[in-house]
This record gives sequence, structure tokens and C-alpha cells, in this order.
Amino acid sequence: MSSYRSADPTRTYYVYNAAWSFLAALSFTLNLVYYVRDAGLDPLQMVLVGTTLELTCFLFEIPTGIVADLYSRRLSIVIGFVLIGAGLLLQGLVPAFLAILAAQVLWGVGYTFTSGADRAWITDEIGTERVGGVFVRTQQFELAAKIAGTVTAGGLGLISLPLPMVISGAGTMLLGVLLALFMREQNFHRTPREERETFRQLADTFKHGLTVARRRPVVRTLVVISLIAGLSSEAFDRLWSVRLLTFSFPTVFGTSDPALWFTALALAGTALSLAASLLLNRFSAERLQASHPTGILATLAALDVLGMFLFAFAGNFWLALTALWLRQIADTVSIPIHSGWLNRHVDSRSRATVLSMVSQANAIGQVVGGPPLGALGRTSLRGALLASALIWLPIPALYLRLKDARSTTEKQAV
Repeated sequence: MSSYRSADPTRTYYVYNAAWSFLAALSFTLNLVYYVRDAGLDPLQMVLVGTTLELTCFLFEIPTGIVADLYSRRLSIVIGFVLIGAGLLLQGLVPAFLAILAAQVLWGVGYTFTSGADRAWITDEIGTERVGGVFVRTQQFELAAKIAGTVTAGGLGLISLPLPMVISGAGTMLLGVLLALFMREQNFHRTPREERETFRQLADTFKHGLTVARRRPVVRTLVVISLIAGLSSEAFDRLWSVRLLTFSFPTVFGTSDPALWFTALALAGTALSLAASLLLNRFSAERLQASHPTGILATLAALDVLGMFLFAFAGNFWLALTALWLRQIADTVSIPIHSGWLNRHVDSRSRATVLSMVSQANAIGQVVGGPPLGALGRTSLRGALLASALIWLPIPALYLRLKDARSTTEKQAV
């Protein structure tokens, strides 16, 4: 079998990332519609699906990383795609709550096998000098493949809602098999024990992060923002589809099938977000690259919460769509600004700690906040959406508070 493994690593990386981007879009464009229409999930069950996935990823990230660190990046990636495919296939074939929960566990464990392993593999194979350009080029392939997958999902969804998921699941498993045959791995070296991630390291990182947060108000505020975002977003990100399906969809091309509209929603949201990002880069580049872009982050967070409130109160389909697009644009534009700012102004000694703390806070928020809001959604869907918006409400003020405090915190050392 090793004779098959002669494919160029860079080309392999491009192809498999584009293929996965296509397959992911194929599966996730209409999965929320499928959960509501075919599987009949209620708001609490919808949120528990997301919570199960989030908790699985959080718990298995370190144990599955042992495979990539000790045995093989390729093996870890192959196992991951086979498990992800099995999860997608299961949820498409069995429209029942318990089966969908089991699918989240499979997909979540599979994801943790691939998380980080693919970038580590390509870096090992081609070197750190070339890998930056490869990552940029890969993103372009992924975007094109995502658009193609979204359109394909819409077409297949008009035939049958589970069909895109079933094809995606089978295709992802096949991708894993093909990678086992053709993926070359010549420069793998076991990760030294002191560099491996462990639960003890996770706990130490958390403790060190608390120390950093106590000494630096900026870090403390960012962790609080991430926690609040997690508390709010898990329920809203799952329940907006339930709310949208309560409206009467306009008839276009002789059909009012939700599959068509959810596909159009995804495509238009991507296009609008891209346009907004390009416009900001052209006319407000100095603000995006500012040393402390807290003002624009506060503005985007305010637009985010405005979109959430508008969506909760929307009385017609078009206002609801506008609110969703407003929130998607605000989210999409803010992510790279926030990431760039954080990486520029957290010193190298504490950067990994801060990034890990921010990520952990968001995950904890999603796991803690999702189920209670999902339970509220059983009795009042609008109430759950409004509660999500209210939880998000302090974030703009927290960003502005960072603006006032920055001159003091910059002088403090970790």
C-alpha cells in the first residue's frame, strides 16, 4: 500500500481541504431544517444537539491528540474523517433525536482527531517557510468549494432533505479511505513528552490564565466577553432556524420549499459578509488595523445584538432575513479584527495561555447556557431568542470599557 503514497503533499492538502469544504457545506447547509422538519426536534432538543457536540469536542481534544503526537498525523486524520462521515451518515439515515445525539458524538470525536493534525502534517512535510502561502491558497480553494457545496445541497434538498447529508457522510468516509491510500508522510517525528497536551497542562493553563487575568484587566475582560458570547450564542445559533420555519416562505421559481430559501440565505449571507469586509478594508483600513480597534468591535457587537432583537420581534419573513444577515455580517467582520488585535497586543509569553482561556471560556458558556435557554424555547421560542439577545447586551459596553482601560493595562507585565 505504501507504493500508492506518492502524491505531492501540497496538492494533497489543497484537494482534501477543498473536498472537505464541499462535503461540509453539503451536510450543514440544510441540517437545521432537517432536524426540525424530518426529525421533529423541539427547541430544547435542538440546543442539546449542539451542546453534545461542543462537550464532545471539549472532552476528546486531548485524548485523540495522542494519536497525532505519538503515532501518525496521517493516521489521526484518516480516523477522523471516517468517524465524521459515520456521524453524518447516521444522522441522515435515522431522523430520531437519540440517533442524532449519537451522530454528534461520532462527528465530535472525529473532528478532534483532525483538529490541528492536518496543519501539523503539512508543516512537517513542506517546512515552515512554505506553509504560510499554502494556508492562504487553501482558504481560496475552500471558499470556492463551500459555494459549490451550498448550491449542490440546495438542489439535492429539493429532492430530499436527508439526501445531502447521506451523500456527504459517504463521501467523507471515502475521503478518509483515499487519504489512507495516497497521503504521504515522510517527515513525522514524535512530539516530545514535554510538548504534548495533557489534561494536567489544560488545568495548568487555566490556572495560569486566571493569574494573567487578575493582573491584566484587558485579559479579564476578553475572557468575560468570550464567556458571555458562549452563553448567548449556543441557543440562538440553534433556534433561529426553528423561528424562521414559522414564517410563510415566498414562492420563487414555482416553489416555496425551505431548502431553496435556506440555501439562498447561506449564499447571500456569505456574499454580503464578503462585501462588507471589502468595503471596510477599503474605506476604514486604518480602523481595522488600529492598535486598539475597540470602537469598531463595540459597534459590530452592537449591530450583532440589534440583529438578534430584530429577529426575535420580526413579524414577517423579509425582516427576519434582514436581521439574520445583519448578525452574520457583524460576526464575520469582527472575527479577524478581534483575532488580529488580540494577537498583536498579547505578549508572546502569555499568548497561548490567553488564546486558550478565551476559547475555554466560550466553550464553557455554550455548554452552560445552551440547555436552559433551550428549555425556555419549549414554552416560548421568542422568549429564548430575546434572552440570548439580553445576555449579549453587555458586550459592546465591555469593549468600550477596554478602550478606556488600555493605557493602564499596556504598562502592566504578565
